[in-house]
Parts: sequence; structure tokens; C-alpha cells
Amino acid sequence: MADESTETTVEAVPFQSTFCGSLRSKKFFMLDRLATSADEYLDAANHVWCCETQEVIGPDNGRVDPHTCGPGRACYSSAVKGL
Repeated sequence: MADESTETTVEAVPFQSTFCGSLRSKKFFMLDRLATSADEYLDAANHVWCCETQEVIGPDNGRVDPHTCGPGRACYSSAVKGL
């Protein structure tokens, strides 16, 4: 009887954080963990920026905002590296 083994290859899918790893705000620096909601970025001024461009415009020339800086955006990079 021949030993027939079936190998299944599982492709690892990188973990994607809710928000881009380049998204910054004043409130961001007060957290000791990853932000889980837009409210954890936005204060009364609603000012956020991209740490890649140091501007309110991202590398893709789109406005920086917690609601749009996430998976699916061309310049998105996960805040969680190596998982």
C-alpha cells in the first residue's frame, strides 16, 4: 500500500490594523496602545496628520482622516508589523 500524503499549503495573510500606522494626532501620543476608534485620534480641533508626509495630505495626495486612512487606501501600512 503506497503512502499517499496530501500537503496543504496555507498562505499567511498579514494582519491589518483598523487605522494606518502613519496616522498621527496629539491624542495618539497619549495612548499606550493602538487606537481602536476614530475618537481616540480626534480631539476638539479634529487635527490629524500623516507621519510620512508630516502634512494633512497623505502620500497618495488624499486628505488624512481616521475614517479614510485604513485598509484599501493606496498608501496604507498596517500599524501592526510582523504579525
